[in-house]
Amino acid sequence: MSTLSARVLHVTDRLTDRGGAYRHLAGVVAWQVAQGMEVRLAAGVDDGTLNLSCPVSIVPPLAARSRARVDLTQLMTEASPDVVHVHTVMNPTALEWIGAMSSVVKVLTVQDHRVFCPGMGKWTLDGHPCTERMSQELCEQCFTDEAYYRDIYALTRERYDVLESFRVVVLSRYMAQELALTENSVHVIPPFVHGLDLDARPSGEPCILFVGRLVEAKGVAEAVEVCKRSGLNLPLVLAGAGPAREACGDAEVLGWVSHPRMAGLYRRAVALVMTPRWQEPFGIAGLEAMTLGTPVAGWESGGMREWHPGPLAPWGDIDAVAAQLRSIVGSRVAEPTGFDEDTLMKRLLAIYGRDVAVSIVDRERSSD
Repeated sequence: MSTLSARVLHVTDRLTDRGGAYRHLAGVVAWQVAQGMEVRLAAGVDDGTLNLSCPVSIVPPLAARSRARVDLTQLMTEASPDVVHVHTVMNPTALEWIGAMSSVVKVLTVQDHRVFCPGMGKWTLDGHPCTERMSQELCEQCFTDEAYYRDIYALTRERYDVLESFRVVVLSRYMAQELALTENSVHVIPPFVHGLDLDARPSGEPCILFVGRLVEAKGVAEAVEVCKRSGLNLPLVLAGAGPAREACGDAEVLGWVSHPRMAGLYRRAVALVMTPRWQEPFGIAGLEAMTLGTPVAGWESGGMREWHPGPLAPWGDIDAVAAQLRSIVGSRVAEPTGFDEDTLMKRLLAIYGRDVAVSIVDRERSSD
């Protein structure tokens, strides 16, 4: 019996196209549906920006970022899944509920730092990358509010402790190294480009582009400074929204741009700038830009090295990124290799495992 006959239930905190994690989830669902798998999805909220080709159930407690009571009995009865694949759920109660299930394969994709860093994403209070593993004494140094620290550390620890109940998938080798699990417990499957029009035309005049949430951790102010120091007579365009809007100065801020429109924007750009202050879990915007031929100027951060051919500047070196930006303007790059959708999704099916097929056979025998 082929594994492609499996029933898969994907579980997420929300459905939206705002963020690489959710676009990646949409790509996984689309591929599995195209292969004939019976796919269903449960989310805490749905903002209507993602149109998935599978049934969707709304379970509000899945959107909670701290403990909130949840009962998934009816959902599991209706879906009767062989595999439950969890993405971006931060409610420890929901994670524990799913982790305690028997007779199903349980997979959890760790998309970001919130299960192993209670702070700012492996970026310390004094403004340096953190290379240490989470511990109560170490992490306390990154907080000024003791009560808040106790709460957020306990919450992060609860999320981390439930990982042992799942087959864990991460997007980069960097993320695998951050998770202090046994060697065979973490599987690295990077994301792939999904939903971009590879034949798109430029959507405007040439520019330098920044893509992502306008927050301090994403390095908005640093990207603006890189463009100033580059001396290039090109406008900076930012595709994103967030509280760091004031750091953008006179740059053109587009707000959130729907994913179908991003291809034309990447084609318009002479370069994408990526200067994240946090340790980037992967950086899918860079992979998307390079897939469309747009070079990326940036510094070493988390998993960026795994798709960027180099060179990357040392973390925090704005002048080095500005020099890199000057050197790549006018060039085009080849599509990065190693991110083929079929290959990566077949690796995911292998993690779902042979026992998925066995469970299908057992289920069909019991119904005879």
